[in-house]
Amino acid sequence: MSGARRTLGFSWPALVALAALAAPRVVLHDLDVVPEGTIVAALLAIGPPLCWVAAVLWRRPPRPFLTLVVVGALYGVFLAVGHQVFWDSSLGMDAPGLAGLAPGAREVLLRGAAVMSSLVTGTMVGVAAGAVAVLLSRLRPAPAGPYR
Repeated sequence: MSGARRTLGFSWPALVALAALAAPRVVLHDLDVVPEGTIVAALLAIGPPLCWVAAVLWRRPPRPFLTLVVVGALYGVFLAVGHQVFWDSSLGMDAPGLAGLAPGAREVLLRGAAVMSSLVTGTMVGVAAGAVAVLLSRLRPAPAGPYR
């Protein structure tokens, strides 16, 4: 049994797959396909973390909070990559406060900030989902017996 499966309750491919559930939102948001404030946007934002919580409640890993923090961090990587790929169509270089910087320096600074922000955002979504999973798992203990 791998270290990830022993500690997190899921294999690395499964953890990446859980994080990838949130990837469509990145693309659809960055390309302005789904406008903010709509039901579809809300489902794309809330649906994947709810699936993460459901997976943890079903699988009952030994450390559910850590498991979902890892999934959230992986989602942050998807978020960062998506923002970089769709940079020109979504975020761009509009930063009036940085107008005095050379264009290359401004781009490096903005892209770096977007990567850091994405990693923090994804990880915090994992923290929130992990907290919900821990609370729900305490309300509904795992069934006893050999067929868990």
